[in-house]
Amino acid sequence: MFLGILAQKAESAARVLIPVDPRNTSRTCPECGHVDGENRDGEKFQCTACDHRDHADRVGAWNVALRAGLVLPDVA
Repeated sequence: MFLGILAQKAESAARVLIPVDPRNTSRTCPECGHVDGENRDGEKFQCTACDHRDHADRVGAWNVALRAGLVLPDVA
């Protein structure tokens, strides 16, 4: 129901709602795709597979955008 209301609000504002599963977005490496709970330590993200490092919130947002099919500039 919530997504339906949100989709209507988005449409009335000439926007598109793209639902994305948020599970593991801040534990998944946006560089190599490795998922591991050890990748995240509080605000710190460090991939245990490829050593990519970033802020965990930025990694989460990056993965949400990737799952939504949005193209992002290189933020690493």
